[in-house]
Amino acid sequence: MAREQGPPANQPVSEDWIPRTKLGALVREGKIKDIDVVLNSGQPLREVEIIETLLPELEEDVLDVNMVQRMTDSGRRVKFRAVAIVGNRDGYIGFGQGRDKQAGPAIRKSIMDAKLHIVGIKRGCGSWECGCEDLHSVPFQVVGKAGSVGIELKPAPRGLGIASGATAKKVLEMAGIRDVWTRSWGTTRTTLNFAKATYDALRNTTTMRIVEAGGR
Repeated sequence: MAREQGPPANQPVSEDWIPRTKLGALVREGKIKDIDVVLNSGQPLREVEIIETLLPELEEDVLDVNMVQRMTDSGRRVKFRAVAIVGNRDGYIGFGQGRDKQAGPAIRKSIMDAKLHIVGIKRGCGSWECGCEDLHSVPFQVVGKAGSVGIELKPAPRGLGIASGATAKKVLEMAGIRDVWTRSWGTTRTTLNFAKATYDALRNTTTMRIVEAGGR
């Protein structure tokens, strides 16, 4: 099923950006203008400027900032861990983490990490109660897991909304899902694993092939 396309990537390329990878050079020179070409290239994303150029409408949301402690031979070390998501509310979602001695840098690292882990998802209307052609839900049932947390996403009719916990709802909304049933298990109070499991479920929408009616 075709995915809705967002606005054209016409954001001016920063003059300060000097690409460090072949993929970055192709984007910088304007030879690649479609984010799907980048995501389907099989090459790892190592430059956030690629995403910022091809998806200028990305939004950012910091889900959690926590202080973590670690005992070493020299004593106790304290760092901040941030969890963030990015998306365009139109079929693209990224999840990332960042750690640093200060909260601000940890947040910036998590956002950069999320951009480097952005994926395109499949949307549709897989609900027998609806049957419309709008891309408002998931096309079929998918499951995502992270640590002890799991979540199941089921297609829902248009107008239902997102029936899920707050963390999963933020991830789903950022990806462009407007209606969906969910079932979760495990320690869902852990923001990190709950968000990551939801991201994993959305990513799994691309692992199954959708066959059009009458096709093979």
